Amino acid sequence: MKINIIGAGVSGLTTGCYLQMNGFETEIFEKHSIPGGLCTSWKKGEYTFDGCVHWILGTDTGSSFYKMWSELLDMKKIPFHNHDIRMDIELKQNKNKYGEKVFHLYTNVNRLEAYMLDLAPEDEFQIKRLTNSIRTMQEFDLPPVLDDLPFIQSTIRGIKMARYLKFLYLLYQWRNDTNRTFAKKLKNPFLRESFELLYDDQEVNMVVMTMPLASFDKKSAGYPIGGSMQFAKYLEESYLKLGGKVHYNTPVKKIITENNTAKGLLVRNNVSHYSDAIISAADWNWTIFDALDGKYTDKKILELKELKKLKVFYSVLQFSFGINKDLSDQPHFSRFPLLTPIQCPDGTKYERLEVHVYNYDPTFAPKGKTSVVVSFYTEHADFWIDLRKNNRPKYREAKKEMLETITNLLDERLGGIKDKIEEVDFATPATYLRYTNNWKGSTQGWLPSENLIALSPVKFTLPNLANFYMASHWNQPGGGLPIAISAGRDLTKKICKEQKKKFTTKQTSL
Repeated sequence: MKINIIGAGVSGLTTGCYLQMNGFETEIFEKHSIPGGLCTSWKKGEYTFDGCVHWILGTDTGSSFYKMWSELLDMKKIPFHNHDIRMDIELKQNKNKYGEKVFHLYTNVNRLEAYMLDLAPEDEFQIKRLTNSIRTMQEFDLPPVLDDLPFIQSTIRGIKMARYLKFLYLLYQWRNDTNRTFAKKLKNPFLRESFELLYDDQEVNMVVMTMPLASFDKKSAGYPIGGSMQFAKYLEESYLKLGGKVHYNTPVKKIITENNTAKGLLVRNNVSHYSDAIISAADWNWTIFDALDGKYTDKKILELKELKKLKVFYSVLQFSFGINKDLSDQPHFSRFPLLTPIQCPDGTKYERLEVHVYNYDPTFAPKGKTSVVVSFYTEHADFWIDLRKNNRPKYREAKKEMLETITNLLDERLGGIKDKIEEVDFATPATYLRYTNNWKGSTQGWLPSENLIALSPVKFTLPNLANFYMASHWNQPGGGLPIAISAGRDLTKKICKEQKKKFTTKQTSL
């Protein structure tokens, strides 16, 4: 059975790997010249700028995600870096009892607990409520089940799964708590402001904080040295070794259908590639409403299109700098207040600056030099996308204006680096859309809803369309690499079941 796949991002490559393992013949069609999709980094001069991975879930040997990644990659050969501090948050109003204005979000839960108790003993109850929840979360390995098991093992697994009721109860307990509602329960002004600013201008459910911290503490959320593109190349290498084929610089124009059945792909120069089935690992909106002309929808899909049920994940303005200066003394990830807020051309007002200093990845810059990224989330991606499309000179002027502002602010923050800047790059939502087709230039897929345990309305299939599937970070709100690999694996299991094949993860072609 031959299957054509749209997109050589993480979803497309992982889906392709699993299908090749199970005896299917696959080919991937990718509009870009490189693998990775949104999981990308790029070089400019001597510097590498990263647009995706800060950490990967499943970098310790005991987790299910480690086992899953290991089905595709030799994880022991990939160097990972684990940060002691997730981020430094500089406050605007309050200092702690030592006269410091910076809150350190430690990745070690015991250290974090001791640090907060020392600063705010009056908040012991809420602090321990938080840290004990992180420890409780570590008792549960997600995803808890990888494969179907024989009856006896399945029964034992079912008994163990009953423990996950405790996990669901934990989610229920935190269901109404965001970083801001949690902050209101704190008595210490320094700690209270720290949690208010935990996600900058966003209000996020506390489970979104505790889940990563549970993984950071176990060193199961490391950063892969070499960055996003190197990680994508690891996946590409596995796929090619398994016998897969990738067509780069080959954008798909349409999905060919006949009698409500997916038959092939129409690519550039109106060339057709036929197959027994089609998988889109590309953008959800583009797939349904462009490649398929919106012919295969239902009420739920139309509600998603109108953003009634879920919102699209934020897009990003990313300013990247190659600086001829050793910045090893700087925190790797920090946020700090601005004396004068920035008024972005898209209407967004920014009161804080987020700086990512890649002083921990020696592959990103020559010795003595540093790659630095400043980024802002925006909900006004359409402004940048429409401006680039309809008024290119004004688009360039808007970029120039913002770049000058950020350069000056970074110069003040890092102690006079303006004359040491050797490379500059500015990516807008229009950039992300141009290279990845991701709806509204989003950096992921759907934004998680307030109900974190709700089932995703996105399915592997579309109504009334045979031999067609979708697998990407759009399959589950939150998106990201864990959803991408899970979707590819689960879809392969589904196809194997339909074809009456036993699912396997043995890399027989390697």
